Amino acid sequence: MESRYRSEDAPSELLALRCYTSRLLGAEPSLVLHGGGNTSVKGTTRDFFGDPVEVCWVKGSGWDLASIEPAGFPAVRLRTLRRMAELEALSDVDMVREQRAALLDPGAPDPSIEAILHAILPHRFVDHTHADAVIALTNAPDGLGRVQALYGERALYVPYVMPGFVLARAVRQAIEGADWSKVEGIVLLQHGLFTFGDDAQTSYERTIRMVGEAERALEAAGALAAPVTAEPAELDPLALAALRGHASRVAGTALVAAADGSAEARGFASRHDVAAIATRGPLTPDHVIRTKRVPVVIDGDAGPAIEAFAANEAAYFARHAGPGHTPLDPAPRWAVVKGAGLVALGTSAKLARQTADIARHTARAIQWAEALGGWSPLGERDLFDMEYWELEQRKLRKGGVRPLLAGQIALVSGGASGIGRATAELFLEEGAAVCVLDKKPEVVERFRGEGALGLVCDVTSADEVDAAIARCVRRFGGLDLLVPNAGDFPPSKKIEALDDALFERTHALNLGAHLKLLRAAVPFLKLGVAPAVVFVASRNVPAPGPGAAAYSTAKAALNQLMRVAALELAEHGVRVSAIHPDKVFDTELWSAEKIALRAANYGISVDGYKRQNLLRAEVTSRDCAEAILALVRMRVTTGAQLPVDGGSDRVV
Repeated sequence: MESRYRSEDAPSELLALRCYTSRLLGAEPSLVLHGGGNTSVKGTTRDFFGDPVEVCWVKGSGWDLASIEPAGFPAVRLRTLRRMAELEALSDVDMVREQRAALLDPGAPDPSIEAILHAILPHRFVDHTHADAVIALTNAPDGLGRVQALYGERALYVPYVMPGFVLARAVRQAIEGADWSKVEGIVLLQHGLFTFGDDAQTSYERTIRMVGEAERALEAAGALAAPVTAEPAELDPLALAALRGHASRVAGTALVAAADGSAEARGFASRHDVAAIATRGPLTPDHVIRTKRVPVVIDGDAGPAIEAFAANEAAYFARHAGPGHTPLDPAPRWAVVKGAGLVALGTSAKLARQTADIARHTARAIQWAEALGGWSPLGERDLFDMEYWELEQRKLRKGGVRPLLAGQIALVSGGASGIGRATAELFLEEGAAVCVLDKKPEVVERFRGEGALGLVCDVTSADEVDAAIARCVRRFGGLDLLVPNAGDFPPSKKIEALDDALFERTHALNLGAHLKLLRAAVPFLKLGVAPAVVFVASRNVPAPGPGAAAYSTAKAALNQLMRVAALELAEHGVRVSAIHPDKVFDTELWSAEKIALRAANYGISVDGYKRQNLLRAEVTSRDCAEAILALVRMRVTTGAQLPVDGGSDRVV
């Protein structure tokens, strides 16, 4: 590990400088992962009345060191934090309350749970990381002896205790009489590393130097070469969907899965001893909130393994729970699929990816420690105390409003514009992970993100559809919601003028493509969570018009396909319905010129033409998307046909 500090890039303003070196730490995944670690700086500012006050700007809850801004460092009165450190006892709840009361800005984020520890260190800059290499050493046999031999008097050593006030008290005792001319850091056994300095560069580079020394110690012992590798390969989509489906049902909520079939992940999963070493405990106790205590190890059918995992979780809770403890859901948050790789699970695509990163680092560190004589993480009791920490339990009891589609996985065709785009965007707003198909290349950029995947796909090609669904499942872990929407309205032609090519082309897109999509999706929908299909049909189904024989017959057949699918898939819990939109003018089917021409044919204004329905309402893509969402939410409705037309006197 090398220093990334560049004097020419370092800002002069204090908080900007604190952000700069914090981001340098956050840029190293082996130091901190996804909200882990914390940093601080001490200084003087002015309060509301303009009076000078000493504060500790410390990383706030919810911020990530990799992207932190000055707003992520709430200012806490330093005197209050140091007085809190002198107390004999302090509950976590009281500590959080008093830290908030000591904020200069009551609207600032909660200060780090380690704010008191930062305050009692006499240095201006303090950096706290969860360095993989340091933790691997302390999680090996005689971990204390190993780090003492490495750092000697340059470090203080603190046995593992719970974060927060208890840890601050332990560090306060450890630093009494410390010779700060020698001490560069504090090693928290099986937890992490603190470094400090009176300037940002010194504190940061002490971290880099101490972690680099730990890496070289691992290398000298032959441990860095320990991780096993294998040929990378994609996990089987159906097996992945089954795993994710089982885990979601045990969790009682939909989960997104992130699969890792990389060479390193497959190598770890192929070890003969993986079931023994992977299930001893996490890399750090902090990670248990994301990963749970251990992964599930799957060798064959995922169902029995996940059921057994849930039973073990219930027994673990029963062994350690006290009054007031509320059990967490018993589903795993990561899995070792023997011979295939790793799978991480989360209630969103973002959380699944973060857990996947932690799992990858955990697997690596486990193998380092094994090469040193054996992976020896914290015991079960300490892990339970962290997983069921009072502050985490308060969050659980407090709850919160979950997005309607949190953890669900949707696929929308024809999603680059119009109804498809509006539906995909609404699903994303409601918490779903969404794969969007379209023949237009712009779909890739339009739906690129943590929970979005845009794919160029000709939905009239069975091969392209099959490949797209496989990519969706490999990215998110399964499929719950399907919206076959891609379609086109051909030029009007009376039957006597209707040529075969136009008729067949219209049916290929407006009917055949939907069959191909449904057929490829069915095996995954059967494994899904609250699975539903909503076809985008047309008002032309109940009320066809002249000159639209090709379109109307395709949509009518599509409606029959929906009804048959509802009959066939009901036994698997898959609901199948359709919406029947009328003219939707904010789509690419309608240009301003076309609308004006049609209005003139009717002898009415453009606005009147747009509102040519019983409600005198213009139907929009968003209206159609909300109708689709409504059908998705209808738990006991299938085979339904929902008009989205403002009311048609030809239908009503």
